[in-house]
Amino acid sequence: MKKRILKTAALVTAIVLIGVVAWFANALVGNPISKLAAANTAEKRLEEKYADQDYVIEKVVFNFKNGCYNAFITSPSSADSSFNLLIDGWGNLIMDSYEDRVTSGLNTADRIRKEYRNKVDAVFDSQAFPYAEDIGYGDIAFTSRRYKDDPSVPRYALITEELTRDALYDVNELGGMAGKLTVYLEDTTVSYERLAEVILDIKRIFDDAGVKFHAMDLVLRYPKNEDGVRKEGRVEVQAFPYEDMYGEGMVERVRASDEAAGANHEEQDGEKRREDGGKMAE
Repeated sequence: MKKRILKTAALVTAIVLIGVVAWFANALVGNPISKLAAANTAEKRLEEKYADQDYVIEKVVFNFKNGCYNAFITSPSSADSSFNLLIDGWGNLIMDSYEDRVTSGLNTADRIRKEYRNKVDAVFDSQAFPYAEDIGYGDIAFTSRRYKDDPSVPRYALITEELTRDALYDVNELGGMAGKLTVYLEDTTVSYERLAEVILDIKRIFDDAGVKFHAMDLVLRYPKNEDGVRKEGRVEVQAFPYEDMYGEGMVERVRASDEAAGANHEEQDGEKRREDGGKMAE
């Protein structure tokens, strides 16, 4: 009788453990049945709404953060036409990102951004680049038409809805219209004069490489010591226009940009403190 009770207890324990493992596995990677339901929903969506196009389901992936499946849709004939479908574990379609990714021009903008960033990276990564940057990259500013008047959007940003899907663009020319370099450099001399000198030198380097840009963010700060501590003090420019990068009056323009950047930081810090204070009050 005792042995039977022990066997029963062991069996119940094993079943519980299997159930717990299965529950965790389902929470992390989903299960074959719900994944099949999601795939069927994706197939049905393509047949009903996109039957006249050559879309295919690249993969269906479980997202443990929201417990749903993402069906990634691509087109063999269009690099700018990928999107995804968000589907729950019961096979219900929650979201179709076609309008947000394809119709809006966001995919096309992302392709152009990537091409431009590769061009800029080639300059920064060149052995001939004389500065050891902590951060160095380039990006082209894009915005949706509905946000173009937002104060946080650069006035020179290009409108995504005006892009043509799969069109061949001169990425370098677009960089001259809306490209921005972001650079963080370390130097033992941190001054307006040194920052102006570095900006003009980087402009020359990019001109020689034939890579255009419209503006530059550049932060000049002291290097860290052996203990990993950085001496206080830095100077910077934010969205400093390419057209303002010339010798006469350069230091004064750099000084004005640094002061404006400082004011921006103070305003942002003030907003963050107010937000944090509001959260604590709640």
